[in-house]
Amino acid sequence: MAQRTRTALVIGAGQTGASAAYGLQRAGFQTTLISERDQRSLRDDVPATGTAALFGQSIEAERELGLDTYLDRAPVITGQSVRLVDGSQPQRPEHLAFDAEFPGFVAVAVDTRLKADERITAFLDIGGELRVEKVEPDRLDELAGRHDLVLVATGRDGLGSLFPVDPARTAYQSPQRRVLMVTLTGLGHGPEVFAHRSAAGGRHSSFSFVTDQGEAWWGPYLHKDAGPSWAFLAWGKPGSDWERRFTAPTNLAQAHQAVLELHRDYLDWDLAEAEALRTIADDPRSWLSGAITPLVRRGTGRTASGHAVAALGDAAVAYDPIAGQGAQTGLLHAAFLVRAASAHNGPFDGEWLTAVFEEFYADRIRAAYEATRLYLGDPDYAEANGLIFGAAQVRPAVAGAAFALLSDPRPVLAFDKPHGWRQFVANAAGEDPDALLARFTPAGRFQRSAYGAAPAQ
Repeated sequence: MAQRTRTALVIGAGQTGASAAYGLQRAGFQTTLISERDQRSLRDDVPATGTAALFGQSIEAERELGLDTYLDRAPVITGQSVRLVDGSQPQRPEHLAFDAEFPGFVAVAVDTRLKADERITAFLDIGGELRVEKVEPDRLDELAGRHDLVLVATGRDGLGSLFPVDPARTAYQSPQRRVLMVTLTGLGHGPEVFAHRSAAGGRHSSFSFVTDQGEAWWGPYLHKDAGPSWAFLAWGKPGSDWERRFTAPTNLAQAHQAVLELHRDYLDWDLAEAEALRTIADDPRSWLSGAITPLVRRGTGRTASGHAVAALGDAAVAYDPIAGQGAQTGLLHAAFLVRAASAHNGPFDGEWLTAVFEEFYADRIRAAYEATRLYLGDPDYAEANGLIFGAAQVRPAVAGAAFALLSDPRPVLAFDKPHGWRQFVANAAGEDPDALLARFTPAGRFQRSAYGAAPAQ
């Protein structure tokens, strides 16, 4: 007797949901993907959900799922430069300046609308079914009774209520930053771009910390229509001038103006590049502003009739994007679930779904959440931050180890042990952290960009 084909249902057709649906269909499940928007609308009528930069491990998760990694299409990011201004001092000293390659991996940032669109097409090409409808809890209850495995990759339409916040795993009750993102074009990615920061130029992303205001990031990006481009992402701390500025824009032109004014007033070392970039006029949605409360939810929910359903990606855990863990965790979660479901021969009941979620929480979510707290400058990590960033100023290897947490955040879990972060620095530097810090000197005035300036006669 032939074995029955198992069925799967994925609610939410963003990058994570479309990737999971493709992976399940490819693994032999008859899979249905449901979106409240049609495929064209998903591509053209909404903004990208952040830069969705992937580092190392999450790129490998895409490969495991059989997906395009975009490494041959997107501008590849090979490292990062950092600038830190001490805003607590009246003179606002320019305190830290360092640069390092990513150790053993690269990163790419690709428009989530492009990824979702192409992955839906690939999913349909291998026999998957896409339905366009709005799924509320009562409808999900009906659908869950007809499918073996149900994944919820969206918290909209009340579906988030199926997965209560886990207070024991959630450190915050409110957003820690106001975020502004704008995608811009007009600059390449050669050594002449951001040359004042690094010899790698446009192959490195650029991070700036202004301690009393927030953080800002420039990164190579692949836009759905404009192609290779640049993304600007900035975070304003609660109550700061930056938060006020990032709340004000209501359209692309205003968002772009906010980026320019931010550079003129706070980030003038990168001003020449900021002024050389221009908006993507054909995509008025190439910007966003918002705030996210970093939280962890229960990974398994029950519909009204008791059907067990699993939270996937952002429906399970929400990260502030400062450490780049949201899109990465979603793809890693998708690959983890596809792998586990393919190997499982029994029912996909609540016990199984919960066990799989707990395994993934231990493997990734917990560490990614703590790495986000580290990059947010959470008070629990104040001493660790001071040591790591100070040491990175002296030894690029420490900077590389800190950047490696973007791909694999698990070393952060050892920071709660006595002197855990000191051991992290010692391992990276190959010497005692105190000896390292004894050689620390402040950066002094940062080099300003001369991009576009006329050559000296």
